[in-house]
Amino acid sequence: MSHIAMVSIPFHGHVNPSLEVVRELAARGHRVTYANAPSFADVVEATGAQLRPYRSTLPTTWTDDPVDALTAFLDDAIAMLPQLIAAYDDDRPDLFLYDIAGAPARLLGERWGVPAVQLSPTSVAWDGYEQDTAAATEALRADERGAAYFRRFTEWLTEQKSSVTDSVAFMGRPARCLALIPRAMQPQADRVDPAVYSFVGPALGARATAGWRRPAGARRVLLVSLGSAFTDHPEFYRRCVAAFGELPGWHTVLQHGRHVPRAALGELPPSVEAHPWVAQPAVLDQADAFLTHAGMGGSAEGLWAGTPMLVAPQAADQFANADRLVELGVARRVDTATSTADDLRAALLALVDDPAVTARAAALRSEVRAAAGAATAADLIEAELPG
Repeated sequence: MSHIAMVSIPFHGHVNPSLEVVRELAARGHRVTYANAPSFADVVEATGAQLRPYRSTLPTTWTDDPVDALTAFLDDAIAMLPQLIAAYDDDRPDLFLYDIAGAPARLLGERWGVPAVQLSPTSVAWDGYEQDTAAATEALRADERGAAYFRRFTEWLTEQKSSVTDSVAFMGRPARCLALIPRAMQPQADRVDPAVYSFVGPALGARATAGWRRPAGARRVLLVSLGSAFTDHPEFYRRCVAAFGELPGWHTVLQHGRHVPRAALGELPPSVEAHPWVAQPAVLDQADAFLTHAGMGGSAEGLWAGTPMLVAPQAADQFANADRLVELGVARRVDTATSTADDLRAALLALVDDPAVTARAAALRSEVRAAAGAATAADLIEAELPG
């Protein structure tokens, strides 16, 4: 069978969406390698793929400054490229799969004559995307640091003899892309080119049910999780404990991330369990509500589970995702900085007691689960293999 190489970065929001697709390809007998940091070895190799380690330069904590974030991703891509060459030059794949932050795979695919398919864990470009987002792009270019970022990206692409030297087009206009998100989360979905982009939706597999059990006696369950990157909010977590810890019949699962020590949460009532990391899809499968930062991964998992959501966006695409979830009728907005414990409690009860939210969440759950999934994604990837 073929050698398929997946390239991503060491963040759960970029790795988790691809795991079931990689598992399906390996189960079909393909030799799958996965370039990522050593910290993801166990996660990757559990799918049947072989880790090809690279040393990431990405920070472990993030600000909400978009230029800083873009620069960090560019720095990592530049550092990743020679490491990928060393890892694959003597074992070139038949096809590259790459996350949106795995840009060097597209460069190597073009250089080596290897097909490259992007696996997008977030929304994709539509016809007229550049015009619709021109104001935001120009605002970045007006910042001296932003202008330096775009200039440096173009210089790098030119040095690498890329056929596409515009950074926006290089990142946002792949030759072929599978979108690993619910189509309901895609802006301007009717203007997305189906010849380039295929919506295969989230594929969760065993992650959807394994790893957590609902406590006996818990009539309702709430999951509080701000993902894996923007989690340094101890004061907000304490407000969540105050808001939800004494609600009759409720059990709260609070994921506080690696940046906040358990002791910073204070004394917890028996109805609250706190962990630096939880099996999020498994909790959501049994939850009645989800307080999320509205990252695309968490948003997709919430829709998959049919769980009504409180959305508290922090950065990047999370604001647009939060707006979309509200538009879809399955979420209400809260704020990590300003929402009081009373505000949070009132928002939760209004959310779960609204029959329209419950009905809409159930309808979208059925829609998301009826979408393509890992098997269809693997079929589409195999169709791109040479020969």
